[in-house]
Amino acid sequence: MLKTFSMLLIAVIIAASIFAHKIQRYVNNPISDKNKVVEIEIDQGATFNQVSQRLVEAGFVVRPLYFKLLAMYEEKTQKIKSGEYRFNLMQSPAQILDDLVQGNTVQYKLTVMEGKRFQDFYQQLQDHPKIIRVIDDVDAIKSELNIAQDSLEGLFLPDTYTFTARTRDIDIIRQSHNLLRDFLDKEWPNRSEESFVSSPYEALILASIVEKETSVESERPIIAGVFISRLNKKMPLQTDPTVIYGLGAAFDGNLTREHLQTDNPYNTYTRRGLPPSPIALVGKAAIRAVLHPKISGDLYFVSKNDGTHYFSKIYEEHLAAVRKYQLKK
Repeated sequence: MLKTFSMLLIAVIIAASIFAHKIQRYVNNPISDKNKVVEIEIDQGATFNQVSQRLVEAGFVVRPLYFKLLAMYEEKTQKIKSGEYRFNLMQSPAQILDDLVQGNTVQYKLTVMEGKRFQDFYQQLQDHPKIIRVIDDVDAIKSELNIAQDSLEGLFLPDTYTFTARTRDIDIIRQSHNLLRDFLDKEWPNRSEESFVSSPYEALILASIVEKETSVESERPIIAGVFISRLNKKMPLQTDPTVIYGLGAAFDGNLTREHLQTDNPYNTYTRRGLPPSPIALVGKAAIRAVLHPKISGDLYFVSKNDGTHYFSKIYEEHLAAVRKYQLKK
C-alpha cells in the first residue's frame, strides 16, 4: 500500500513538473515567429476572463488556462488597465501581461506649430480620430479654463502633445494653456529692463507679431527690439501680419494698399500701440525674445527673400533696402 502511494506521489510530482515546465515555456516564449502587429482595445471595467477572451480572438492567447494561471500566480488578474494596446505576435504571453498591467497603451502625437492660429489648433483636435470631441464653442472653452480675455488667440503653447485613445479635446486644450501659463510665470519675473511690455498678456501680443515676422532664431530678439523701439517713440508698428489677422476670412492672400489704409483694431498702420490680442500661437523662443529684446537702434526691417531681414536705423536706408530686396522683384 505504501509502495503504491509512493509511486502515485512520484507520478503526480512528475506530472506537475511537466505541467509547470509547459507553462513556463508557454509564458516566456514568443507566441509566433511572425512579425504581426494587432491593436486591441480593453474596455474600462473588463474582467480578466473578458480580457483573456479578447486576446484569444485576436490570436495572442492560444492557451487561456496557462495565461490565467500565470496571472493568478503573479497576482495580476485584478491589475489589468483599460485602453488601446498594440501587440506583436513575437511577444511572449508574459510580456503581454506585463504591458496590460503597466498600462503600456498606444500613444498618439499631435504637433501644434508656432505661428498657427487657435482655430487651426482646435481643428486639429476635431479632426483626430482618437480624440473625443466634447467642446464645440469658444465660450465653453473660456468657461472650462477660467479665461477672462475676449480672444483665445495666443493663449496656448505650441508643442507636441502625447495622448492615448479617447482623450478629450478639452484635456489637451487645458494642458496646452497650463503649460503656457507655467512658462510665463517662470519667465516674466526675469524679464530685462528693456522689455517694453507691462504685462504677460502684452508680452504674448508682441511675441505673436515677432513669431509671424520671422522663423530665424537669431533675428527674433532684434525684431522684438525694433518693435519696442517703435513703441517707445510712439511710432506705429506697421506690421503686415496684424493687418492680415484683422482681415480674417476676407484676406485672399494678396495684401493691398487699400487693406493697409482701412482701419480696424488690428491695423498697425492706422493705429499706434499693440493690437488688442495676440495674432497667433506663440513659441517659447518668441516670448523670450520679447522679454529679452536686443535694442540696437534699428527702427525698420525688410525681407531679403531668403528667410532673413535687412535692418535699418534711418528711413532713407530702409527705402534703399526696399528697392534692393523688394522692388527688384
